[in-house]
Amino acid sequence: MAHRPGAPRAAAARAAVPAGRDAGVAARRMIHAALALASASASASASASAAAAPGPLLPGLVDAHSHAFQRAFAGLAERREQDGDDFWGWRDRMYRVAGRITPPQLEAVAAQLYLELLRGGYTQVCEFHYLQHDTDGRRYADPLRLGWALADAAAAAGIGLTLMPVLYERAGFGALDAGVAIHSLRAAAPASIQRLRRLAEGWAGPIHVHVAEQIAEVEDCLAATGRRPIDWLAAEGLLDARWQLVHATHTVPAEIDAVAAAGAGMVICPTTEANLGDGFADVPGWWQAGVPLAIGSDSHVGRHWPEELRWLDYGQRLRLRQRNLAAAPQAGQPSSAGRLFDDALRAGGRAAGRAHWGLLPGARADALVVDRRSSHLLGVPDEALLDAVVFSSPGRPWRDVMVAGRWVVRDHRHPAAAAIAQAFAAAMDGLWGG
Repeated sequence: MAHRPGAPRAAAARAAVPAGRDAGVAARRMIHAALALASASASASASASAAAAPGPLLPGLVDAHSHAFQRAFAGLAERREQDGDDFWGWRDRMYRVAGRITPPQLEAVAAQLYLELLRGGYTQVCEFHYLQHDTDGRRYADPLRLGWALADAAAAAGIGLTLMPVLYERAGFGALDAGVAIHSLRAAAPASIQRLRRLAEGWAGPIHVHVAEQIAEVEDCLAATGRRPIDWLAAEGLLDARWQLVHATHTVPAEIDAVAAAGAGMVICPTTEANLGDGFADVPGWWQAGVPLAIGSDSHVGRHWPEELRWLDYGQRLRLRQRNLAAAPQAGQPSSAGRLFDDALRAGGRAAGRAHWGLLPGARADALVVDRRSSHLLGVPDEALLDAVVFSSPGRPWRDVMVAGRWVVRDHRHPAAAAIAQAFAAAMDGLWGG
């Protein structure tokens, strides 16, 4: 479900989701074009209402993987009182939050999150939505009750939303609420996944799935099916250009080759994967296979795309003990930040089901105005601007944010920020207070 910022939710429910490949533009060339746009004054050929941007322009990025309710849990799972802690311990605590959040609380939490994502440079979010039960564990009479809360939150913040209801029916490898996402192979039976495939025949929108995030998941899949998770998806003939594999942390080269051959995509969530101790994805392997990497904030311990790109790159530097691995001078892209950004731009549009994304003809008018007044950008040469946005100390890089032709943030201010923050604080108090 694609949601246009400010559109009534009934209209959003009827909206078709376009699909296809976004040809993309090399980030370095886009930066130079944006700088030219920003410095140009209005001319006779421009619209009478056109105005020069108050700083360099960048396209907004897609947050390709989000669980909005987990914003209420960010920073609250960083203690342990037992001998060890891992993903599975975190998951048990996270589910307790999922089981007690109400629709008004979810709307308040999501609105705060979506405002933070706008300030972090995202203008579209892919919501991987699997909450379907009330606080007593019963299904809502309207199965989209919590989905409407997310759509209303996106409208309040002014961010674009791709809402993906999730097939999630069991706790491990072992009734079909079919949507356009599958939680994981351990959480959905093979017969249900195949049925979803049949239901989706002729539909061009994106299909997302968590896959190979944990070594235990890979081992369980091998025990249950005789195949690794991505190998199983490929062998079943499921993968095509609609599929987005979220995390794909633990892979072998043959699986990466199969994804590339199918034209499928990959979504990496570096801050969440670091927070959960998932491990390091084979990022150079994905690059070599020609699979661009979309990024997601997932559990929302990080909510700015420069931080995600920085962690993506630094993880590989630590793993391989080399620098500037992302740079591709042989392809005319010597900038690590430029390569990372260009990948995220092209892959993010596909992950959100948009045929055109970026500062391109036919794309939605989304843009970020870089704030040259931010301390980490003072004096930075134009050609190094994106490098400093990603790799210099965090600041407030976005002066203004446009979504669908409307300025939703101007000079760092959002008109609904105070009301959204107040509702968020009340929701957090209801979830965690007393």
